[in-house]
Amino acid sequence: MIDIVRYTPSRQHEWNTFVAEAINATFLFRRQYMDYHAQRFADHSLMVYDKGRLVALLPAHEDGARLCSHNGLTFGGLLTAARTTTAEVMEAFTQIAAYMASHGFSTLVYKPAPTIYQQLPAQADLYALSQIGTLHLAARDAGSAIDLANPIGFSTLRRRKVAKAIRSGLHCDESRDLEAFWHILEHNLAQRFGAKPVHSLDEMRLLSSRFPNEIRLMATFRGCEMVAGVLLYHTQQVVRTQYISASPEGKATGALDLLFHHLTTELSLSQRYLDLGTSALAGSHAVNPGLLFQKEGFGARTVCFDKYEWQPTGLSSHEPVNP
Repeated sequence: MIDIVRYTPSRQHEWNTFVAEAINATFLFRRQYMDYHAQRFADHSLMVYDKGRLVALLPAHEDGARLCSHNGLTFGGLLTAARTTTAEVMEAFTQIAAYMASHGFSTLVYKPAPTIYQQLPAQADLYALSQIGTLHLAARDAGSAIDLANPIGFSTLRRRKVAKAIRSGLHCDESRDLEAFWHILEHNLAQRFGAKPVHSLDEMRLLSSRFPNEIRLMATFRGCEMVAGVLLYHTQQVVRTQYISASPEGKATGALDLLFHHLTTELSLSQRYLDLGTSALAGSHAVNPGLLFQKEGFGARTVCFDKYEWQPTGLSSHEPVNP
């Protein structure tokens, strides 16, 4: 018997314990990360139990009649453990559909984990959603990732820029100076897009203090001056570039090229993939050709970040569910 229970703070330890063993989760799903900006979203995360045993989590928030994969996260579908079976996932979504009907939700906006973040095959969710209701691909963004176990290598242009950076006397190292990096990042975003980082400096300092081993800053320096940086999120098998930015001097001297050369050839990362993020133009899902060209020059290739809309069908709003 599958039961659906809404998450409450009293269940934080149970939630975090399951996240640690899930095959398609990262530290971003721990409540210490999800809840840092709790005031921005009306959390409506769900916990799935089978005969009292926790078998899945659905990080989510509510938006009117829509139950949404949490907008505070890049992705976040149904989180499952290695022991969670396809039959349990099918039944979980049947009961989630009933829960949605009884709570006034007509649509589930769903962002599954891209395949590179799945430690084992974990697409029973997409199969279940396609069988139980109407599943529609609402958006698809082109992400870029480098397979560190089978690297393509840098393009000729990128290698030339690495050589230029070395001739300019630049060097790479880990840094804790988030303020110096945020100064570069905020200036770039304001100049190019009239935008700000998703996280404020204070928010990132808070998250970094909570996850010092997972959130790390690598930077390129001329002497003691930071000229470029990449804020990295270390997960089980993916290192994700949360923010990438260079100063005008860094751009002119190939600072990011040297930094990515350092990440891919000298740092000996234990993870399989380096995720360089999406290359969407501001406010759209269309690709920024220049940004994609740069990332593919580092040896990255496309990974899809999908968003679906699911409408359950054929279920009564009077189906019994746990509140």
